[in-house]
Amino acid sequence: MTASPRYHSLVPVTVLYFAIAREAAGTDSESVVGAPASVGALRAFLAERHPGLARVLPRCRLAVNQEFAVDGDAVPDDAEVAVIPPVSGGSGRFRVVDRPLDLAEAVDAVAGPGRGGLVTFRGDVRDESHGKRVVRLEYEAYVPMAERKLAEIGHAMGEEHGALLSIVHRVGSLSPGEAAVVIAAAAPHREPAFRACEAAIDRLKRDAPIWKREVYEDGSEWVGMGP
Repeated sequence: MTASPRYHSLVPVTVLYFAIAREAAGTDSESVVGAPASVGALRAFLAERHPGLARVLPRCRLAVNQEFAVDGDAVPDDAEVAVIPPVSGGSGRFRVVDRPLDLAEAVDAVAGPGRGGLVTFRGDVRDESHGKRVVRLEYEAYVPMAERKLAEIGHAMGEEHGALLSIVHRVGSLSPGEAAVVIAAAAPHREPAFRACEAAIDRLKRDAPIWKREVYEDGSEWVGMGP
């Protein structure tokens, strides 16, 4: 027999919603008293509480206190739980900012006399997607967790490939041609720098809680939520 889920009695759990999850829930945050004390039970509770979330939640991950969690994990008292939709793909070298990006800031953060190979990536907003003209992109992030994840990605890829990285991502409304992300990777030789830079953008698109909405002339769509 499966035991009934334990519930928090008096201590509220704070739930944060982002991007399409925010729209489905009709709020960006709420304080829940009596919430289930496991991630899976909380997921079911939120779907029942907000019927519009039912079609979104199966494709979302939940983060507890800024760390991704699985359904069997516990939700501690007074936890902050974030509902993280699929992503579109800190301080110092890893930042999320709401201003235009300058590739030089990432380069300057990793350049040094012992690192002769320096590779950069700049991801710009395109003016066309799936045959539609893109008017603008709207980027949104769970900033504290996003900066932690950028730092984790940068350090992990740096250790794996023997390079030093910097990643800066922009949020807000961006027009075609504007930079959404800049990455710089520096190493003693070119090959580890190339590999680290490519691996970092691949991991960023999968794991960083940063979302984008493509705005067209006739509507808009959150990237990553298609069929």
